Amino acid sequence: CASGEKGAIYYVQHWLTYDVLALPIFKQEESNLPPDSENKILPFQYVLCAATSPAIKLHDETLTYLNQGQSYEIRMLDNRKMGELPEITGKMVKSIIRVVFHDRRLQYTEHQQLEGWRWNRPGDRILDLDIPMSVGMVDPRANPTQLNTVEFLWDPSKRTSVFIQVHCISTEFTMRKHGGEKGVPFRIQIDTFKENDGGEYTEHLHSASCQVKVFKPKGADRKQKTDREKMEKRAPQEKEKYQPSYETTILTECSPWPEVTYVNNSPSPGFNSSHNSFPVNLLPTATPQDAQQWLHRNRFSPFCRLFTNFSGADLLKLTREDVIQICGPADGIRLFNALKGRVVRPRLTVYVCQESQQAREQQQKHENGDTASNTFFVYHAIYLEDLTAVELTEKIAQLFNISPRQISQIFKQGPTGIHVLVSDEMIQNFQDEVCFVLDTMKAETNDGYHIILK
Repeated sequence: CASGEKGAIYYVQHWLTYDVLALPIFKQEESNLPPDSENKILPFQYVLCAATSPAIKLHDETLTYLNQGQSYEIRMLDNRKMGELPEITGKMVKSIIRVVFHDRRLQYTEHQQLEGWRWNRPGDRILDLDIPMSVGMVDPRANPTQLNTVEFLWDPSKRTSVFIQVHCISTEFTMRKHGGEKGVPFRIQIDTFKENDGGEYTEHLHSASCQVKVFKPKGADRKQKTDREKMEKRAPQEKEKYQPSYETTILTECSPWPEVTYVNNSPSPGFNSSHNSFPVNLLPTATPQDAQQWLHRNRFSPFCRLFTNFSGADLLKLTREDVIQICGPADGIRLFNALKGRVVRPRLTVYVCQESQQAREQQQKHENGDTASNTFFVYHAIYLEDLTAVELTEKIAQLFNISPRQISQIFKQGPTGIHVLVSDEMIQNFQDEVCFVLDTMKAETNDGYHIILK
């Protein structure tokens, strides 16, 4: 990485170039960027010293490959103009670095995913700071209950470089499919805060993130080489459709990561009462800040700056033609459908209830001829699209607040109480809105569980 003032200017120029490429505001008139965005210099800039992939199309976000456990430098640059943010001059700011999921489906189940990883990797962390290699970092901290988060203080007027290590790999959060596994993308996000009157670092200043994939040691180097060789074989007119590979990765501005406190004291499987603390549909009463968080959570981060001052009502008033013109055909249609809350009807709906001691006693009373009952049973809906045993495993794991890897087998109770292994074909023959009571049984060969559908 370059250093000093010249390096900062280079990174700013690099960032501005990337920003124009990555944010297709008007695809037919790419030069017509909003004036505020065109000349805007952010107060801070974060530069990950790892090369971007050359196999990324012009209007897509960059993707950077990392090796598991390797130390990577992130340069913390002060881009303030003269006199800007004078209240932090000579003072520390706090930055929080997170490794989070890029895919919305995994964001909604982040807690379950991380708990499953903790279960399979006891004592390990997802994200660590390499303190001996870091420069300018003060009071580094890693909360033992937040495996994917680190934080530290730094002085923007001094040279600051932090080195991070990511210990999880992208394929650890991918269910096995036919023909191998494909790793999920992560995001490295940095949120920076200044000190309030009470001495707490809670006033948000700036947030930025980038998309990464993490491979086993040396796997990122092999993947980068493979992408480069593929691009070299393409025709010149095809190469023009792709971004060049930059030596460093500029984290681009995004909305702050929502702060959510999870509580999970149950060591064994049990239904999770709240899988998603964030509203799926945008409400007209949403403030501009709420709207920014909604865009971020629904994977519209590249357009957050364009909609900076839009409230929920403002966004909901946009027509289909409006969002297509602003975001392009693909993202525009996706955003319009998300704003209108359009949901495709699932192919199969299954209702499940967790068996409990109360349910067993009630069943015993029923078998004894006592039909009086004041017991109220709560069922949860599972919506299936692929109609496969893998999909059912994933959905049940979400309900139980565990990793899918902890479910060894799913059985259906058959005649005379026999246990029949649930297959794709069996699920495809389930009646819509069928009801099951779920029972769990410890697996014999590992620490997982068998699920029995009764």
